[in-house]
Amino acid sequence: MHPIDKYIRTIPDFPEPGVIFRDVSTVTQNPEGMKLAIDSMQEKLEGLDFDVLVGLESRGFLFGAPLAYNLNKGFSLIRKKGKLPYETIAEEYDLEYGTDIMEMHIDALEPGQKVVIVDDLIATGGSLKGAIKLVEKLGAEVVDCLFLVELKGLNGRDNVPGYRVDSVVSYEGK
Repeated sequence: MHPIDKYIRTIPDFPEPGVIFRDVSTVTQNPEGMKLAIDSMQEKLEGLDFDVLVGLESRGFLFGAPLAYNLNKGFSLIRKKGKLPYETIAEEYDLEYGTDIMEMHIDALEPGQKVVIVDDLIATGGSLKGAIKLVEKLGAEVVDCLFLVELKGLNGRDNVPGYRVDSVVSYEGK
């Protein structure tokens, strides 16, 4: 058991019966929990050569921006369709119950940059797969995919074979 576990709220039967929801809002609202989360995620990046972090809307922003600040790295955004004001590239991705579209500014990354993708949680890996495609469309290289929580029972890392996936804590269920 990782010390961050005590800050993650578990909600049974949300959003539907049989699902166990792992709520990270209880991590970010607690100063000790937030510090522990950022420090633990940062430890996963020790010794890794990279240039920029990319956060997925919206909880990836909560963890990616402080990491970028601590590590003196740039931070770029992946947002839902229609939320970015400048010219974008888009990628459709799979959700557990459908599809959606995510976007990045066309100048968010430079060709050849080494990227760490950051989000709060990996479940099925659909949004991660879409994010990887966006980063690579811009000519950058994904060197790590970093999460606070992994739901191992949904096999998200299997959806992105060949990519490094790190998480601070993992849970067997979905």
